[in-house]
Amino acid sequence: MTDLHFMTIAQASALIKARKLSPVELTRAFLARVKQLDGALNSHLLLLEEQALADATKAETEIAAGKWKGPLHGIPIGLKDIYNTAGIRTTGHSALFKDHVPTTDAFTVSLLRNAGAVITSKLATWEFAIGGSSFDLPWPPARNPWDVSLDPSGSSSGSGVAVAAGLCMGAMGSDTGGSIRGPAAWCGIAGHKPTYGLLSRRGILPLSFSLDHAGPMCWTSEDCALMMQVLACHDPMDAGSATVPPVSYTVGLGKSLSGLRIGVVRHFFERNLITDPETIAALETSVIALRDLGAMVSDVTLSPFGSYADCGSLISRSEAYAIHQHHLRTTPELYGAFGRHRLMAGAFILAADYINAQRERTRLVAEFAEVMKTVDVVIFPTARCPARPIGEDSMASGFQPFFNRAFNVTGSPALSICNGFSATGLPLALQIGGRPFEDALVLQVGDALERTLGTRTRRPVLGSPSAL
Repeated sequence: MTDLHFMTIAQASALIKARKLSPVELTRAFLARVKQLDGALNSHLLLLEEQALADATKAETEIAAGKWKGPLHGIPIGLKDIYNTAGIRTTGHSALFKDHVPTTDAFTVSLLRNAGAVITSKLATWEFAIGGSSFDLPWPPARNPWDVSLDPSGSSSGSGVAVAAGLCMGAMGSDTGGSIRGPAAWCGIAGHKPTYGLLSRRGILPLSFSLDHAGPMCWTSEDCALMMQVLACHDPMDAGSATVPPVSYTVGLGKSLSGLRIGVVRHFFERNLITDPETIAALETSVIALRDLGAMVSDVTLSPFGSYADCGSLISRSEAYAIHQHHLRTTPELYGAFGRHRLMAGAFILAADYINAQRERTRLVAEFAEVMKTVDVVIFPTARCPARPIGEDSMASGFQPFFNRAFNVTGSPALSICNGFSATGLPLALQIGGRPFEDALVLQVGDALERTLGTRTRRPVLGSPSAL
């Protein structure tokens, strides 16, 4: 049997359903691994050992009684520490909220619990999902498991690290400007930003009302699809929650891509932002693989990437300041320097600039919809380069490592998958985007590429000189 901590959700679930794997045994294996390895990775802010074992025991009893609830039943899942958990602290990785204990679970956490998932941990994040890999917070920043001198990206940093390192089978992240897909890229996992409104944000510490997304982070696209099957549920108490008919996010997995039209947004990485040659080479290998799978691949043109980046930044900074202005005025010293400075930027944005950014957003959404009449999905790199030294991704230097904001602005589904490795063994990543609410198709393409490219058999070697 594969090492328990390196199994996929799909593999473990099949064994649990067949009663060949004990949820208690599985949970104990992950808890022990966290204790053994996370001292060097800092992905966990809180290990929920007692509760996790109780939940695993409950799952095992239910399954033994013939009451299997589905693919997440008995599966260890971690939560980015901006997800509210009843009676358990939710800090946002900030001194401001270090004693914050919610009374109710986030809506998505309730869905996971109802599906029988075992919540094992609260995971590191950038401060309030914006503050960068900072060293002036109550807890240290998470480190990349492929090389701990490198940044895992963020803001769902702990989620990316924990999944890649085999410290949980899946994790919840959030994505306002790429915070699921950035860590997915640099940690070499699959991270799915669903269509805006498909997952509830209620009970998740907000950053930007019109750009925030919740989503799953797993080792494979298939596992993300299994989590989406549970998480995609209308929430009438979230004003942004969409009312759409339920669909299967796994139905297309393993099916042919023959005839699928795929557009490459080549100007993003060839002209708009200079991109690492190894990243481009991995993309070209992915294009060949897609053609071999029967897809039709051509280039498409959108507005320059800077249009999306500037539009998204203006909106997110304005809305973030609206959320944090009271605490920034009364207790600014409780924020880390990066978080405080980035949140304060919104205080200097004029209402006219915010309104014009929203108007530009409307134009970009319409433009993207027109392009998507000619193709079924679009692709381009997730990141311009492999992981960089820890702290650089704070953007203090002004370096923009990722192509992620485009899909926050449009609200379209976007998946990051590992599509290769650099000469030094670091993960490279491809981003796959689709039409609103066609998340299942995006996941189908990601799953097909992962199986064809064979990137899911290579894990960080924890304990080696290059890793720890």
